[in-house]
Parts: sequence; structure tokens; C-alpha cells
Amino acid sequence: MDMFLLIFCVIVITLLITASTMYLRRNRAMEKERPQDQAVERRQIRRIVGNRNVRHRIQVRVNDQINANENGQLENNEAEVDTPTDISDGKIGAKKRAKLAAKAEKKVQREMNKVEQEKRKKEEEKRQKERDKQREEEQDEEMRQEEEARKLRELKEQQEYEEYLKMKEMFSVEEEGFQEDENVLLEDIKEYIKLKKVVYLDDVAAHFSQKTAFVVDKILEWQKTGDLTGVIDDQGKFIYITESELDDIVKFIKRRGRVSISELSEHSSTLINIDHKDLCVDEVQGFRLSRKLSDVFTKCQ
Repeated sequence: MDMFLLIFCVIVITLLITASTMYLRRNRAMEKERPQDQAVERRQIRRIVGNRNVRHRIQVRVNDQINANENGQLENNEAEVDTPTDISDGKIGAKKRAKLAAKAEKKVQREMNKVEQEKRKKEEEKRQKERDKQREEEQDEEMRQEEEARKLRELKEQQEYEEYLKMKEMFSVEEEGFQEDENVLLEDIKEYIKLKKVVYLDDVAAHFSQKTAFVVDKILEWQKTGDLTGVIDDQGKFIYITESELDDIVKFIKRRGRVSISELSEHSSTLINIDHKDLCVDEVQGFRLSRKLSDVFTKCQ
């Protein structure tokens, strides 16, 4: 029994709490809606009062018009008929009065329509101005965004161009450095050959970490330009010949008068100073004259 009462009390308390909560929520909602409803009611009251005032003013003008028409009608009747029996009560007939009232009502309706049209026209003009203002603001915003986009695009292009100039300058410096390094390398190879006097082309390439074909091409190029004179044999050796040794060869050819290539090769060991302990006379005799020596030999014949 006590358990039943306890459960009943809990249910009743829960219902009371729920009802109180719903009541409070509804009151809050009504309090929030009350200002809006009051504002709407005030606007409606102002509209009704305004319309009523308009109708009142129009009705006053209608009554004035009717009275004026009645007075005019009475004056006309007095002018036409001299008997006072027709206007004894100061009024016109009911049919005429109804006709004048209908005419005045139409005039009132026209004026009301005109007022309503003017009101709608003003409201439409107001809305049109608001639309024009909004459109102008949108156009200004669009132009502002386009201007910002243009500035960002120009800034990006300027940055890219500056980066391009920096990279170009860096590449130019690297190319100049590479060219300088290559020139230094070629001068080192040339001096190495001159100091060694007799070199194997493979050894020269290995010493400077280059390919043999690269060394051969450079030696042939130097022979053509006169920067390096010498002979290359079929075994891949190169003997550097100095200008003084070249002059000795020219003198030898002029002294003999007529010298063949084989005779020149036989006397090459005495004409060319080969300071290389591993090189013998038989190896020297197998050397092939360079184009420079061939030109000298041809001229001396």
C-alpha cells in the first residue's frame, strides 16, 4: 500500500512539473509574440484610421458637392418657376437626389482610386529605388572583387617574373661557373701534357676523370688552332713538340732539301727531346706526324 502511494505521488509530481514547464514555455512564447502582435495591430490601426480619415474627407467633399448641386438646382427652379410650392421644403425630388448621390459616389470612388493609385505608385517607386540601390551596391561589390582579383593577379605575375629573373641569374652564374670550370680543366689538361711530354691518352683521361674520346677531341682541336703541337701514334700515345723542336725539324728538312716522312721519323729521336725513360727509339719511329708537321714538311719540299 505504501509503495502504491509512493508511485502515485511520483506520478502526480511528474505531471505537475510537466504542466508547469509547458505553462511557462507558453507564457514565454506569448510574451515574445506580444510585441510583434502589438506592432502589427498598431500598423493596422494606423491604416484603418488613415483610410477612415480619407473616406471622411471624401464624404465631406461629396456632401458639399451634393449641397452645392441642391442649391444650384433650387436656384434654377426659382429662376424658372415663380411659385413657392415646388421648393416649399427646400429640397429637390428623391429621384434627382439619388441621381446626384450616385454621381457624387462615382466621383468619390474615382478619387479613392486615384489616391490608391498614387499610393501604389509611391510604394512602387520606393521599391524600385531600393532595387536600384541594391543593384548598385552589388555592382560596386562586384567591381571591388574584380579589382582585388586583378591586383592579386598582377602581384602574382610580378612575383613569378621576379622568381624567373632570379632563376635566370642563378642559371647564368652556374653556366658561367661551369664554363670557367671547363676552361680551367682544359688548361690543366694542356699543361699536364706539356709537362709530361709523352702521355698515354687513356692515362690523361683517367687522371682528369674524363672520357678518352673527350681528351682526343680536345688535342685534335688544339692541333688545329695551334695551341698544342705534337704527334699521336697508333698505340694511343701523344708526344708534345715545342716550338723550338718544330724549328729544328724545319731546319732539318731545309738542310736535307728533300726528306720523306720515313726519313723524318727515323731522325725524330734526335730532333725531338723525349724525356721519358720508358720510351725507346723504335716507339718514336712509329709515330704519325700531326697535321701541323705535315704542313711544315710540305712547305719545305
